[in-house]
Amino acid sequence: MNTHTFKVLEVQEIKEKIAEFALTNEGKEKIYNLIPSTHLKQIEAWLDEVSEAVEILKKSSSVPVHGLSGMEQILSQLNKGTALRPEQFSKLHDFLECCGKMRRFMKDKEFYAPRVSSYVAAIEELPELAGEINRCIRNGRVDDYATKELLKIRKQIAIHEERLKEKTMQLIRSNKYKTFLQENVVSQRDGRYVIPIKKEYRNKIKGSVLDTSASGSTLFIEPEEIALYSEQLTWLLADEDVEVQKVMTYLTGLVEEKEQPIRTAIETMVHYDFVFAKAKYSRSINGTKVKVNEEKQIKLLQAKHPLLGDKAVPLSLEMMEGQSALVITGPNTGGKTVSIKTVGLLTLMVQCGLHIPAAEESNLSIFQRILVDIGDGQSITENLSTFSSRIVNIIEILKDTNDQTLVLLDELGSGTDPGEGMGLATAILEQLYHKGAMLFATTHYSEIKEFADEHPGFINGSMEFNIETLSPTYRLNIGRGGESQAFAIALKLGIHPKIIERAHQITYKEIMTYDNKETDRLKLKELEKQVIINKYKNRKKTIYPDGMIDEYSKGDNVKISPTNEFGIVYGGPDKQGNYIVQVKGEKITINHKRLNLYIKAEELYPSDYDFDIIFESKENRKKSKILSKRHDSEIIIKHSDF
Repeated sequence: MNTHTFKVLEVQEIKEKIAEFALTNEGKEKIYNLIPSTHLKQIEAWLDEVSEAVEILKKSSSVPVHGLSGMEQILSQLNKGTALRPEQFSKLHDFLECCGKMRRFMKDKEFYAPRVSSYVAAIEELPELAGEINRCIRNGRVDDYATKELLKIRKQIAIHEERLKEKTMQLIRSNKYKTFLQENVVSQRDGRYVIPIKKEYRNKIKGSVLDTSASGSTLFIEPEEIALYSEQLTWLLADEDVEVQKVMTYLTGLVEEKEQPIRTAIETMVHYDFVFAKAKYSRSINGTKVKVNEEKQIKLLQAKHPLLGDKAVPLSLEMMEGQSALVITGPNTGGKTVSIKTVGLLTLMVQCGLHIPAAEESNLSIFQRILVDIGDGQSITENLSTFSSRIVNIIEILKDTNDQTLVLLDELGSGTDPGEGMGLATAILEQLYHKGAMLFATTHYSEIKEFADEHPGFINGSMEFNIETLSPTYRLNIGRGGESQAFAIALKLGIHPKIIERAHQITYKEIMTYDNKETDRLKLKELEKQVIINKYKNRKKTIYPDGMIDEYSKGDNVKISPTNEFGIVYGGPDKQGNYIVQVKGEKITINHKRLNLYIKAEELYPSDYDFDIIFESKENRKKSKILSKRHDSEIIIKHSDF
């Protein structure tokens, strides 16, 4: 996988959507670092994780994943000879409590989420550590009762502070200082008590000036009468710091002893955040767990592009065994590009262990590489044209492609002379096909559509177009290429029929009469059929030598790809490998590449079975029975086959 593929298929946007559901920064980072796997068992395990997490969320949307904030910073300070701070111990205690909540939360989930609930076993209970932190740290500071010595020192500090404050208040009430005071208040500077003295009386007071007012008119002096009390308090505070440091060093030692279990717990909680973020995203897009395979089989049913939301038109397609290249034709803005990008993006998402918005019967193959050429890719700095820059990209794709590669090509061969572009596009498709890649290509070239129709391994698809509204429906039809509707559209919009007739003559080298009355729906469809019939009448069809066409007998029950409909073989094949197959009472021509034997005729019917029962109407059978007995010139049998 390369960054160009991720950028074009908008994988980063998907990651950002998932990250919105993560509750921790660590979980978000893990989502942004998510890369696709190429191992079937690992992908299946990831998908099972998300499925179980979804089931958990259905029963309880509140998952206790929190308390991870600041944990990495705490662990980074261990074993460096420094003690942790009280607020860090508080965070660690909160995290340990969160781990306990997660253990209790997962306790009753093992029946319907055995894999996800089992992860909690990696989180070791640390009651001794949690208990000691809770005993020693309260309200973000070392508690008085952490040690007997600390309790004793803090009681002495409280007594000294009270005495010091009382002594200071006595000074400002005394007549000795009354004249010199700026105001009758006691304040502190650097933890020492001071009184505000007018500047001009500085020499009248014995003591240390610890601060000055902004105007300079007031001096904050610590009188010498209370200096001794302040010194004693300072010594007690120093003793307190030493004792507090002892407690924090003791607790830090306990944490360092349990560093590995704490790291494991953090990793487990981050993984829970990661898994449940994926599960919440799955629920937001109505995602499902789909099957995965290594046999290059792609089956998408009712799939949607996850970034289009409710605007997305469901996409259904299937690449059966022997089919490895899909060529999609259709009008501009008809949804061709979105279709192939949807296939690529959903494949990447599944390989990242994500649910996708598709029916759960869908089945996607695992690829070692997904290579794309979508968009103009024009490089201004390198002075390359659109065509040149795309060819540079195609060259890299040709180099990197192997039989484990999914290749997505949009408007291959465009941007140059149509004739040469068509030839180049066809040659590139052939080369990629011979290298064993799975191909999805969009094109405007009808010749490529014809090429795909005649070559084994290729299959055509087209984007549906509503001729009435003159707008695309964005639905992909598999099994037949899209037909040109330019003349029909132009006629419907009011261009004179004579201009259309001349255009038809220039394009197809034949004369066709167009009547502007044909703008109604039925006649437009008939016109399109005429154009289709005549469009390639002078082209040389592929003729298959004997032995290269799959042989089916009359009455064989066959499965038709990619619609997965069943039919009964009526006749064939012709030199192009086409059989006549009856499907739902209608006889249609289908190439042998789209047929797969389901049940042979000899297993379904006796050797003398009358196939007219299947292929002829009841009325025709009655007429045949009469004619077998006598001649009747008034009886006419009309056959529905070709």
